[in-house]
Amino acid sequence: MDDAGRPPGGFRTDISHPARVYDYWLGGKDNFEADRAMAERLIDAIPGAVGSARDNRVFLRQAVRFAVGAGVTQFIDIGSGLPTAENTHEIALRVNPACRVVYVDNDPVVRVHGQALLASTGSTVVVQADLRDPEAILKHPEVNGLIDFDRPVGLLLLGVLHFLSDEESHAVLDRLRLALVPGSVLAVSHLTPDSDPEGMRRFVDVATTPPDAPAVIPRTRSEIEGFFAGFDLVDPGVAAVHLWRPTRPGREHDPFWLWAGVGIAR
Repeated sequence: MDDAGRPPGGFRTDISHPARVYDYWLGGKDNFEADRAMAERLIDAIPGAVGSARDNRVFLRQAVRFAVGAGVTQFIDIGSGLPTAENTHEIALRVNPACRVVYVDNDPVVRVHGQALLASTGSTVVVQADLRDPEAILKHPEVNGLIDFDRPVGLLLLGVLHFLSDEESHAVLDRLRLALVPGSVLAVSHLTPDSDPEGMRRFVDVATTPPDAPAVIPRTRSEIEGFFAGFDLVDPGVAAVHLWRPTRPGREHDPFWLWAGVGIAR
């Protein structure tokens, strides 16, 4: 937003955006009435939506720590959403101060807020771009100014591939995979109907009702495992998001709406 608190030009506040809905679920303040209304309607469809969003944030933390432990010191977080507690750069820098992070999102509010937050951080940048155009991401001057593609990269695609068709998602992953050297790390979380088909159907119906709403395509575990072609899945493989190296015991039978996995490029 500008100094008067207005959103950037060319931006619609009357249409919800996934990044701002997610921000609302995580307790953020960078959202508008349309985002809050959509967030509440999705909670009505799946009462566990907020908990799932928070589980996804825990998975982000676990995946980034794993990647840094595996020797990765540079990250591209695509579909990163609005800055909130426990951002990728904060997690990574806490483990290794040499880490560098590029955030990518198609929402201009993410770019404006991210740039304001990170104005004094030379190890982190925010780029406005769309996952559907991976070439533009890979060739973006700010991306190349921070990321050395001759070294392993941590590629984070959390809660974003379900906005792409089957053809788009595989084409995007094929192009991104080509840019990654062996030892790079891919982390994915993705909506699924596997645990609660009826709840996910309600969720998708609500999410895709507004005009101009992006398509939402939940996928099965086996379909999501297919995204890791060229990568070796690390233990425990593709798992319910709250069960990927869980920090809280006793949730083995909880319903879930996201699969999550991490792989290392061969």
